[in-house]
Amino acid sequence: MAIYNPKSSVAEEFINNEEILETLAYAEENKNNIELIDALLEKARPKKVGNEVRCSGLTHREASVLLACEIPEKIEEIYKIAEEIKLAFYGNRIVMFAPLYLSNYCVNGCVYCPYHYCNKHIARKKLSQEEIEKEVIALQDMGHKRLAIEAGEDPQNNPIEYILDSIKTIYGIHHKNGAIRRVNVNIAATTVENYRKLKEAEIGTYILFQETYHKESYLALHPTGPKHNYEYHTEAMDRAMEGGIDDVGLGVLFGLELYKYEFAGLLMHAEHLESKFGVGPHTISVPRLKRADDIDPDQFDNGIDDETFLKIIACIRLAVPYTGMIISTRETQEVREKALKVGISQISGASRTSVGGYTEEERPHDSEQFDVSDQRTLDEVVKWLMEMDHLPSFCTACYCEGRTGDRFMSLCKSGQILNCCHPNALMTLTEFLMDYATEETKKVGFEMIEREIEKVPNEKAREIAKKNIEDIKTSNRRNFRF
Repeated sequence: MAIYNPKSSVAEEFINNEEILETLAYAEENKNNIELIDALLEKARPKKVGNEVRCSGLTHREASVLLACEIPEKIEEIYKIAEEIKLAFYGNRIVMFAPLYLSNYCVNGCVYCPYHYCNKHIARKKLSQEEIEKEVIALQDMGHKRLAIEAGEDPQNNPIEYILDSIKTIYGIHHKNGAIRRVNVNIAATTVENYRKLKEAEIGTYILFQETYHKESYLALHPTGPKHNYEYHTEAMDRAMEGGIDDVGLGVLFGLELYKYEFAGLLMHAEHLESKFGVGPHTISVPRLKRADDIDPDQFDNGIDDETFLKIIACIRLAVPYTGMIISTRETQEVREKALKVGISQISGASRTSVGGYTEEERPHDSEQFDVSDQRTLDEVVKWLMEMDHLPSFCTACYCEGRTGDRFMSLCKSGQILNCCHPNALMTLTEFLMDYATEETKKVGFEMIEREIEKVPNEKAREIAKKNIEDIKTSNRRNFRF
């Protein structure tokens, strides 16, 4: 194990370079050790104990062995167990969300992002509160209930007060039957005091991607601006949780550094949060570097192919079984379809990654953060999911009912969250079908609801859900929840 330097930063204690290198060497040495691999697969497999599901997860070192494994039949078993874990904890539900870009003003010099300060030809824009309202109404008219707001780091243009005002605006917009019920926040690392303000604004999850855990690469990729401070950025989740935010979301940008290094670092970060706060990451995202204005991904030499990408997703699921795993419209329909089979539980739909993009008739390219590969409408994505027997969920009940942090995790880790999430998914899907879906999607959806309602394990919850679904169909009442 790592030998920690008492003079090092906190970040370098829990993301310890020596430990990661030792882990990668151990994984390489044991990548074809069938006896060890079989033992790790058995450890990772979910087990039913009474009415509960038990799944211990794997350490970063154990999971790295599976990621390095080259035995085809064992890789297939990794995929199979990843799907078993996802179904055990989250069922066939897939949570839906959309990003909302507030501002692309940024003072950082990140070389992989088109919003970097030196890009002088990109169209810069910051939404006014009136423009935010129009964007939110456009998203509500699609059927979205959950947003992730995004903004570049710029203390002058995007101060915390602007973010807080924007959250208040978003929560205050009620258009027809539309309402945003959960606002997740993806903004730059900030202070404990500002995290407290975000908590008071009733955000859902605070999301921050590390980009890369390799410190030397991190400093080179972030040559200028406040984001250059590796320690401040890496320790942001500690400050967020100290500020009262109990749901945080991790992620790296695969393609910037060697993927096995990033994988180990990501899991070590999750282990650190679990050890220090008793709550691991609420979500883990797996973005890959994509083409954008001023950014050519071919200039980076650490890109990963689709098979490696899917293997990473599956191994994360084996290591952190309870986390929500997110894949965005960066990926194609084909890749997203495969990823759903090996652990993904949340996806975006009909995303636009430009500031003010949802009110534009055509998808604007001049201010996108990255190229959107899956450009289907939300209705098309919902129908596609249901045709594959995935249950689209617009549920935000856990957040609304205070099932966050350790309360959510205790229910999730025991497999008991199913009693809340499955009926809530069915009720929110009914809302979507009644208010926003095409006739073809309605037909597929109501057939699915009729099948899925019988899978609600608690009889009382099942009967209440049936009644609420009928009320949604026959009245204008919305937002029933368990």
